[in-house]
Amino acid sequence: MTQTTTTSTRPAHPLRQLLAASVGNAVEWYDWYAYTFLATYIADQVFPKSADNSLVPLLSTFAVFAVGFFMRPVGGLLMGAVADRHGRRAALTVTILLMGGSSLLVGITPTYAAVGVLAPVVLVLARLLQGLSVGGEFAASTTFLVESAGPGRRGLFSSFQYVSTSIGQLVASGVAALLVSTLSDGQMDGWGWRVPFVAGALLSLVGFWIRQGAQETRSQDLAEPAARPRLFDALRHHPRESLLICGITAGGTLAYYTWTSYLPTYAELNTGIDKSDALLVGTISLAFFTLLQPVGGLLSDRFGRKPLLLFFGLGFALLSVPLLHSLTGSIGSLLFAQCAGMVLLTGFTSISAAVNAEVFPARVRAAGIGFPYSLTVALFGGTAPYMGTLFKEWGHSGLFPWYVAVLCLVSSAVYLRLPESAHRELER
Repeated sequence: MTQTTTTSTRPAHPLRQLLAASVGNAVEWYDWYAYTFLATYIADQVFPKSADNSLVPLLSTFAVFAVGFFMRPVGGLLMGAVADRHGRRAALTVTILLMGGSSLLVGITPTYAAVGVLAPVVLVLARLLQGLSVGGEFAASTTFLVESAGPGRRGLFSSFQYVSTSIGQLVASGVAALLVSTLSDGQMDGWGWRVPFVAGALLSLVGFWIRQGAQETRSQDLAEPAARPRLFDALRHHPRESLLICGITAGGTLAYYTWTSYLPTYAELNTGIDKSDALLVGTISLAFFTLLQPVGGLLSDRFGRKPLLLFFGLGFALLSVPLLHSLTGSIGSLLFAQCAGMVLLTGFTSISAAVNAEVFPARVRAAGIGFPYSLTVALFGGTAPYMGTLFKEWGHSGLFPWYVAVLCLVSSAVYLRLPESAHRELER
C-alpha cells in the first residue's frame, strides 16, 4: 500500500481521473443492482416455498437485499479509513476486488432444492461482502471524484458518481430485460439468472485494471504518519457533521431506491403489469436519469446546492403519493411516473457527492462521509423494497407512498438549514 500514500509529481488529468472513478464505479454498481432486477428468480431458487403465501420467498430475497445494506456502514468506515490513511486509490482497489469476488459467489450459489438451508447462507455471505464493498466504494470514490475536480466544477464531477452508478444499473437492467425476453421461464430459473453475476465478476477485473492508472488525490501532507486519522476520528471530532450527512441523505436514499430499483417490482405487485414490460420501462427511465445528472451538477455549480436539494425534497414530499397512485398497469403510466420522479430525484443525486465532501475536512473526509451516509442508506434505502412489499403483505400498499413523502419532507427541513457550500474552496 505504500505506493498509494503519496501524490504523483505529475498533475492529474481531470478527464483521466473521472474515467478511472466512473468506470470502476459503474462495474461495482452493475454487480450490486443485478441482484435487485433478478430478485424474483433468486427467490424461487434459493429460498423454500411457502404453501400458505407466495410472497414469502420474495420477502426473504428482499430481506437479504437489506442485510447487504447493513454491511455498508462497516464498509464505509473501514474503507473510508483506508482512503484517509493510505490514499483514495488504495481503497478503490480493494473495493472493486471485493465486489468481483462477491458477485461470483452469488452466481454460483446453489439452489435450495440441492443443498437446503446452505443455499440462503451462501447468498447472505455474498451480500454481506457486496455490502462491505459498496459502502467503501461510495466513501472512496466520492472523495476521489470531488478532490479531482477543477475550480467551479465540483458539482459537475460529483454528478458522475450517479452517472456511473446509473450506467451500471442500466446495464444490469438491460441484461436482465434481455435475458427475460429471450430465455424461457425454465431457462431463467435454471441458469439464466446466474449469467449477470458471473459476467460482473469478470467486469470487476476490467475496473481493477483501469483504476491502476489513477493518480492519488490526497494531499502529500496528509500522507505523513502523524497526520493519519484513527478509525473513529471523524465521529469523535465531527459529530454534528455526521448527523448532518444522515439528515441530508435520508429522504434522498429512500426516493432513489424506490424509483430506480423497486418501482418495477412495486408496479408488478400492485398493478399486475407484465414483468418484462416493467423491466423495459425501468431501463428507459434509467437512461433518461443518467443524462440528467451532469445538468444538475452544472446548475449547482452556477446557482448553488440548496436550490436543487429543495427542488428534490419538496417535490417528492408533494408528488410521491400522486405519482405512485397514478400507476394503472399500463406501460405509459409507469413510464410517466418513473421519469417524473427521475427529474425530481436529480436535485439530490447529481450533487450528493459534492455536498457530502464539502461537509468534512480532508483529513477525515472519506471515513466521515462513509459511515453516516452508508448507515442512513441501510436504514432507509436498503429497506425500501422490503417495506414496500411488506405494506402489500399487510394489505396497506397505499401507505408506502406516504412513507416516501414524509421522509423527503424531513430531509427538506435539513436542507433549509444547510449552509451554501458551492462557491467555497474545498479543503485539501
